[in-house]
Amino acid sequence: MAVSPAIAPLHQLAQQSRSCAPALLAGADDPHAELLAMVWGPRFDREHALGLWARLSQRQPAAALPVLPALLSVADHFDTLDSPVQHRVRRLILRHRALGETAM
Repeated sequence: MAVSPAIAPLHQLAQQSRSCAPALLAGADDPHAELLAMVWGPRFDREHALGLWARLSQRQPAAALPVLPALLSVADHFDTLDSPVQHRVRRLILRHRALGETAM
């Protein structure tokens, strides 16, 4: 499947996130809020992300090991995105959250 150059950076970020988000957000009361907390500002909130990773590493140390480099890669990639693309990431998370609320 060919990805439009306009959404290629967003697509790449989503692909990277899929490798670490499920483990990182497992057990979170509001996974969307956790995601938004990491991407709300102009730079990825590494401190918040590392806090989530620390909780994962306490629960599942072996599972947490490969998550850390993937998480840092996602953070670095997010920081390189232009502001409109970062804003689109936030809108997509909010839209996904709203879809989940209507399904309940």
